[in-house]
This record gives sequence, structure tokens and C-alpha cells, in this order.
Amino acid sequence: MAKTQDLKRRIRSIRNTQQLTRAMKLVSASKLRRAQQRIVQARPYARRLLALLRSVSARTDPELHPLLEQRVAERIDVVVLTGDKGMCGAFNANILRRAETLVEEHRGRELRALAVGKRGRDYFTRARRPPVAQWIDVFRDVQFAQAAEIAALLMKRYTERETDRVYLVYNSFKSALQPEPTTLPLLPIEPLGAEPSQREDYIYEPPAEPLLTSLLPHYVEILVFQALLESVAAEHAARMTAMDNATKNAGELIDSLTLTMNRVRQASITTEIIEVVSGAEAQG
Repeated sequence: MAKTQDLKRRIRSIRNTQQLTRAMKLVSASKLRRAQQRIVQARPYARRLLALLRSVSARTDPELHPLLEQRVAERIDVVVLTGDKGMCGAFNANILRRAETLVEEHRGRELRALAVGKRGRDYFTRARRPPVAQWIDVFRDVQFAQAAEIAALLMKRYTERETDRVYLVYNSFKSALQPEPTTLPLLPIEPLGAEPSQREDYIYEPPAEPLLTSLLPHYVEILVFQALLESVAAEHAARMTAMDNATKNAGELIDSLTLTMNRVRQASITTEIIEVVSGAEAQG
């Protein structure tokens, strides 16, 4: 009978866990919908900004801007975007694995990590490669001001020649089923070739050179902001999938334990019946 009580206790515990994972799945699904909406809203602005940059750069000498300066990559900054929490499957592990792959590809050069998210910070700290900068709790409520702060530090390090390359490593949101680890070369900004349709000439106010100087930093901010939005959506999708799998696994485990408990109870009842019958026969 003690074994039956143990099984009941275990089933009750798993059922409580199942309720928790089901609730977390619903919360992540709700947050995912909002995150997807923000991504969709941000994309048109980014496309128009890129089109404007191409138009302006086609009518000026973009090589004069420090953010476009190409240098030998001796010092490299790797900005790793991870989550602040776990329980999201292999979301954080995949992005950290992609970061380590990037480190291996540039072995022999001076690499520095910058962490956005607690998981990345803790990982590099345990590996005795503490990040030179860190941003925590950014993904609780992603705002453009946070992206601008991150971009400002990265541009400052690049223009002051503290680094020669800056890469963003994050999970991009392609679908709710599978986040896609992505490596984005952020700085220097890749050459902006003019699109074939941009044959018209324009008169700019202010002139093209000051306008390009103003737009390029904003373009870097937009790229960082998009990466943050993509990462938070991918994290919610990964957590929703992980909690859905956990809920299903808990249900299967409850069914299996219930079947085992019924068998134990049946065996116990059968044993008691046999003992009663044997006792009656002995008295007869």
C-alpha cells in the first residue's frame, strides 16, 4: 500500500508541473503574437531607410565616413544575444554554440565578447572570458532606446579603433517552430550599392554628405533594434514549443504512472483475497 501512496504523490506532483508548463505555454504564445506584430511593424521602416541610404550613398563618397572604413580585422567584437531565462529548449545553447563557432573561425585574433542577456553573460564569465560590456533584462520590454544605447557603444568602439569588426550573433525569427542562429556583420557597414531603379537625381536638404553622416548611425541602431526584436520573438517561440512538449510528456508520464498504480492496487487486492481464502480454508 505504501507504494500506491508513493505513486499517487508522484502523479499529483507531475500534474501540478503540467499545469505550470501549460500556463507558461499560453503566456509565451501571447507574448509571441505581440513580438511578431512589432517585427512586422519595424520592417517597412528599415526597408525605406536602407533605400534612402543607397540613394544618398550613390551620390556621394561613402568611404569618407568612419563607419564604412574597411580595416584589417585584428580585433573583433562579438555581441551575443541570449535570453535572461531558461526553459526554452536549446534556444540559448544554439546561439552560444554559434558564437563559439565564430570564435574558432577567427582563432589567432583578439576577440572580445559583449553579452545581451543573463545566459550569455554567465556563460562567458564561467569560461573566464568576462564580457567587456553587458546588458541585462533588455528582453523584458524591448525599446528602441535600449538598441540605441547598445549601438552607440559599438560605434564608439569602432570609430575609436578599439575594434576592427563587430558581429551580432542572435536567433532570428523565421517560424514559430525553429529559431535560426544568425551571424550579422554589423561594423563596418557593408558597401551600399545603388538599386537599378534609382536612376533619378535628387536635390537633398541638407546636402548628401551631411545626410549620409546622420543616417548611417541611425541605420546601425535599426539593425540592432531588429536583432533584439527577432531574438525576443524567437525566444518566446522556443519557450512555447518547449512547454508544449513538456506538457505532452507530463501527460504521457501521468498515464503510465496511473496504469502502474492500478496494477499495484489490483495486485494488492488479489493478494488480500488470496490471504482471506487461505485463512478460511485453514479454519475449515
